[in-house]
Amino acid sequence: MKVFALHACVSLFALLCVSSKANQQAERLQQFIVSKRSSKNNKVDHLINSWWDDEDLSKQKYYVSEQEGLRKADKIRSLPGQPYGVNFDQYSGYVTVDPKAGRALFYYFVESPYKPSTKPLVLWLNGGPGCSSLGYGAMQELGPFRVNSNGKTLFVNEYAWNKVANVLFLESPAGVGFSYSNTSSDYDVAGDKFTTRDAYVFLVNWLERFPQYKSRDFFITGESYAGHYVPQLAHTILVHNKHDPKTIINLKGIAIGNPWSWVDDETSEKGVYDYFWTHAVMSDETHEAIGKYCDFASESVSDECESSTNKAYQELGNINQYNIYSPICHDTSIRNNASPGSVYNYDPCSETYVQVYMNNPEVQRALHALPTNWTHCRNYYNWTDSPSNSLPTIKYLIASGIRFWIYSGDTDGNVPVTSSRYSINRLNLTIQVSWRPWYSGNEVGGYVEHYEGVSFVTVRGSGHEVPSWQPARALTLFTSFLNHTLPLPSPPS
Repeated sequence: MKVFALHACVSLFALLCVSSKANQQAERLQQFIVSKRSSKNNKVDHLINSWWDDEDLSKQKYYVSEQEGLRKADKIRSLPGQPYGVNFDQYSGYVTVDPKAGRALFYYFVESPYKPSTKPLVLWLNGGPGCSSLGYGAMQELGPFRVNSNGKTLFVNEYAWNKVANVLFLESPAGVGFSYSNTSSDYDVAGDKFTTRDAYVFLVNWLERFPQYKSRDFFITGESYAGHYVPQLAHTILVHNKHDPKTIINLKGIAIGNPWSWVDDETSEKGVYDYFWTHAVMSDETHEAIGKYCDFASESVSDECESSTNKAYQELGNINQYNIYSPICHDTSIRNNASPGSVYNYDPCSETYVQVYMNNPEVQRALHALPTNWTHCRNYYNWTDSPSNSLPTIKYLIASGIRFWIYSGDTDGNVPVTSSRYSINRLNLTIQVSWRPWYSGNEVGGYVEHYEGVSFVTVRGSGHEVPSWQPARALTLFTSFLNHTLPLPSPPS
């Protein structure tokens, strides 16, 4: 997604952003980028480029509470409408991160059905900012189930990531999904720092609740605006591991899909319009005008640049920007007599089915959630900080030696593969394994290039939410990431 583009979506919302009603995560990111660019133009919000340094982090104190008995209480007996034969344990509930404010984050956790005691622990974070990892990651992407078009029953995801890991989904920050705060002003101070701090406190307390995972290999994964969340949380963990031996978290690596501004805003923005042009959804004249009038490193937007980027979005027409070759959702009605869904044919209206399911009182009781009007994304936050340049954090993570993967669905026009390539080039890393295809089954799953400290992987035929569109290829990629090996360069024999 794109900052200037988002200006376009504000002024031409009905014409240009029709498809976003079927993807609240993408729409929320668009709204956020517009707001952020407006703040820069008005020379306000001086926190926009700030981030904690190591000394600040090491001095912070965190709430840790007794968790005895809570794991047993969080165990899910069964989810309404789940298919027969579920052979793994599921848990969900709240972890208090600030008792004084009454702030608690909601999680959903699925263990692997195959020797879970030998599998790593993986945290998944969706972006927004302000969108649900339960609604997207768990129920539409990599979780064990997806929701049928009747909004009442579930079907199996044959390529769920808990086949190879124990996967933890976190709704964050407070106000997202079932997560909440009893202090309404918390929603006016939300931002990257607030979100990262609470996610860290959540993890420390969750590991007290599930102590068998304290020494387990731990990985953080996510997509979209999690291009901020994931590196920031990894940085926080590594700093605290140095200074507080009582709360060591065994972080081994991070992987981020189609990440927005994980290096800087400039490369993310430039990549959007080059992608439009190279994929034949924007004219030569508009591309030339953007190149002439738009300085993506600038702190302001000229009238000529804004006019050119508005034109780019007009030229797109009514397509699904988050997977430019996929159909859009034309009918959001529930289909009570429909046949069960299939993970092989992703339904672009899935967001509707999930929202109906999550608002079923029986589902909320089964999840141990407070009665809530659940939505995929929170509509409003006064987001207080979002660094436009994360290069120091990225360099710190590379120097730490943890595994670091960036993956990108190559049909996403919102946070496109070109943005990720420009960002990696900004790092000036030495190439250790040159660009080559990788295989999932007997077909090319995408392309990979390995640099000193970072692996970059594309996923062929996938949009913004990679596991939704290409579940088999996504699982192949994820398994390789956990095994610390690049995906196969040829079909398996």
